[in-house]
Amino acid sequence: MNHFQPLRNFRDLYHEYPPQFRVLIGALFIDRLGGALIFPFLTLYITRQFGVGMTEVGIIFGLFSLSSIVGSMIGGALTDHLGRKQMLIAGLVISALTSLFMGAAHSFALFCSGAVIAGLFSNIGGPAQQAMVADLLPEEQRAQGFGLLRVVANLAVTIGPAIGGLLAGRSYLILFISDAVLSTITAAIVLVAIKETRPVSQAGTPEQTVGQTFRGYGEVLRDTTFILFIGASILMVFVYMQMNSSLAVYLRDTHSIPAQGFGYLLSLNAAMVVLFQFPVTRRIAKYRPLRLMAAGSLLYAIGFGMYGFVSTYAMFIAAMVIITVGEMLTAPTGQALVARFAPEDMRGRYMAVYGFSWVIPFTVGPLLAGLIMDNADPRWVWYAAGLIGLAAAGAFALLQRRAE
Repeated sequence: MNHFQPLRNFRDLYHEYPPQFRVLIGALFIDRLGGALIFPFLTLYITRQFGVGMTEVGIIFGLFSLSSIVGSMIGGALTDHLGRKQMLIAGLVISALTSLFMGAAHSFALFCSGAVIAGLFSNIGGPAQQAMVADLLPEEQRAQGFGLLRVVANLAVTIGPAIGGLLAGRSYLILFISDAVLSTITAAIVLVAIKETRPVSQAGTPEQTVGQTFRGYGEVLRDTTFILFIGASILMVFVYMQMNSSLAVYLRDTHSIPAQGFGYLLSLNAAMVVLFQFPVTRRIAKYRPLRLMAAGSLLYAIGFGMYGFVSTYAMFIAAMVIITVGEMLTAPTGQALVARFAPEDMRGRYMAVYGFSWVIPFTVGPLLAGLIMDNADPRWVWYAAGLIGLAAAGAFALLQRRAE
């Protein structure tokens, strides 16, 4: 009978969460699978398709991130004003359309235009997704719920790069089309199977005007502790985002690691999250969240810094293992902290401002890394990543002392 215990444990875990949350993570798995097909190979596609260097790749990432600032702020306010479901569907549909546009772009200028459109409109659903998770789960379950959401997303990443690598060998256009189809399927599931989760008190009358909702961002920005947390998170993400922007090209050009080898590293990262994220999240629940953020940032500093010093594939794997442990500490903890900071009726706007911790690094990080890789010793990207990771760890530690 003990042979069936893991199955029973999974069944019990499955039923711990509300049915709507289970439908949501199932739908988001489909959408994340589409992104996992294409995103790991995007820098390879851009450099090969348009014959540009990493500086130009950094410009594209910067354009996407700058426009996504606007898109996320609009999405956050409308998430609180109109509801989570409408904004999530809108983001998925527009994401599908922009993916097709970028796949069909035959010039670098058109591709850049697609990046701006994608950033401006496809990211309006991001705050809605995170707010919906916070709406559906009680506070004591949120870190575990965000952790479970990451497990599902990384399960997609475990599968996606391997499939994407095979499809890319035939045609990169197939990747863009597949992403669009999967986003459309996800939108249909949300439309049919998920109910609106915006709190009833917000949906009732009298309701804020759109202008009043947008002015609510001023209240978010006056939350000093939250803004300091965003600053520390920006430093941390400056380090982490190199995995999806610069690492593939660095390994290819400096160490002759093919796209397939990079795909294996990403699959290792995702597989570890799938296998260990949820047990880790439950185990660390007793620790103070900001200390966990500091510990995870320190592991980022070690793992990413290693890429500047090591030169064998075995050590690349070891570095990825260290990075992934840091990721399992910081990702669900950070999202749960934002939900704790946010008043119930302002979750969309808090989640949108939290998005700055990703948008700002993606705006300038790839460009700076590209300038280094194109004009200096590329190992300096990873030396800098180690130093910034140490700064992030220190910032979270100081924030914990401030909280105490």
